[in-house]
Amino acid sequence: MSTLQLDQLVERYFAAVDNKDLSTVLSFFTTDASFTIATYQSTFKGRDTEISEMFERLFSRYDKILHTNFDHFPSPPNRISCRFEVQNSKIGLATIFKNNCNFFRLQGNYFQEVYVYMSGDNALA
Repeated sequence: MSTLQLDQLVERYFAAVDNKDLSTVLSFFTTDASFTIATYQSTFKGRDTEISEMFERLFSRYDKILHTNFDHFPSPPNRISCRFEVQNSKIGLATIFKNNCNFFRLQGNYFQEVYVYMSGDNALA
């Protein structure tokens, strides 16, 4: 993938997360993908099992999820990292603001490995 294609892929992925569109989110991953929250030493393996369950918990935990202000660091053809801001909101509670970094390794056009470094609590546990 080109630099532009990598940037666009990641932003489409985060848009699907923000829309809580589980099927679209999962479509970005290989079936045997791994998703590691390195900050908390947690790894989820398998798109249709542990990764799916992780996103289901995230989507049920917050009423609104928003990823913004991306700084992309593509490394074509199959790697990209990005720094971004996150807002997690639940009705009646204060919005949680975070700064995160993700590192993606692709197999073809799909995420094979994702490593997340996040500030604040582990929203993905």
